[in-house]
Amino acid sequence: MQQCLSRTEGLRMAKSSCFRATAPKRVAVCRVGRRSCQVVASAVATKTVKIGTRGSPLALAQAYMTRDLLKQNFPELNEEGALEIVIIKTTGDKILNQPLADIGGKGLFTKEIDDALLSGKIDIAVHSMKDVPTYLPEGTILPCNLPREDVRDVFISPTAKDLSELPAGAVVGSASLRRQAQILAKYPHLKVENFRGNVQTRLRKLNEGACSATLLALAGLKRLDMTQHITQILSIEEMLPAVSQGAIGIACRTDDDPSRRLLAALNHEETRVAVVCERAFLAALDGSCRTPIAGYAHKGADGQLHFSGLVATPDGTQMMRTSRVAGFGEAEAVAAGQEAGRELKANGPKELFMY
Repeated sequence: MQQCLSRTEGLRMAKSSCFRATAPKRVAVCRVGRRSCQVVASAVATKTVKIGTRGSPLALAQAYMTRDLLKQNFPELNEEGALEIVIIKTTGDKILNQPLADIGGKGLFTKEIDDALLSGKIDIAVHSMKDVPTYLPEGTILPCNLPREDVRDVFISPTAKDLSELPAGAVVGSASLRRQAQILAKYPHLKVENFRGNVQTRLRKLNEGACSATLLALAGLKRLDMTQHITQILSIEEMLPAVSQGAIGIACRTDDDPSRRLLAALNHEETRVAVVCERAFLAALDGSCRTPIAGYAHKGADGQLHFSGLVATPDGTQMMRTSRVAGFGEAEAVAAGQEAGRELKANGPKELFMY
């Protein structure tokens, strides 16, 4: 087996319950008198590091990315059996015919993985950050974000070049209330209907005529090498991203110092600080999956943290926006996000927070 699987090869492993990464065996030569023999050494210098993940093609692509980064940073993890990817099916993966808000919210994509982490079945957990609740389970920590991918959304349609070309009554498939609110605010003549499933499933439904168009995260399409399906990339001004969109987070147990050491080497601090700001905004709003919320923080050309956020009603008829500029550090990021969230909660009409 190859030392590093390609992304395509990695996705083929999705049907197995777990996959053990391997590396070429070391061969030593020993001499006994005039004879020589080969001794194959395949022992692992450290215990197997188990990487927990959901089983969707996108989740697996992110887990394999994590595995490969660990190998690059820690030569000992190239040993046979040093790394193992463990697929965990979550409640959110099992129930696809209902909106997330009706079956319990975002934690549905993380609970079973959190349980496996706390029980010791896995050592680290790879998440799409926008699926992670603002409050982590006691005993876990999320100290690592990988470099963030493009945060923008994309428009995909077999019949229109952009949202403005869709006729009155046309259906846009999306399970995201954030996208729904921003679409309807500008195009109230359109309809937005629940549209769940992984990227491949949504594209299949679109091609089968289930809707006229859909919106997806550009980050996921790039990680899956599926950007050929894009009709138009939407600007951040047109479609403000979800909190933590495009970011991968890796969690471990609070008391697991070896795993924390591994994750410290992988962490991309610029991404982490931005994500901390966005999640502080979400936590201050105390938002649920029934409340359309968007937020995006980044490091500007001036070296400062720039944040934009919004909250809206699902039908897009009411929407409030806010922005902040602050120093680029964790404390400043948390404060900026909290202040922005508190501002909207204090000044916004109550109906914005009744969903």
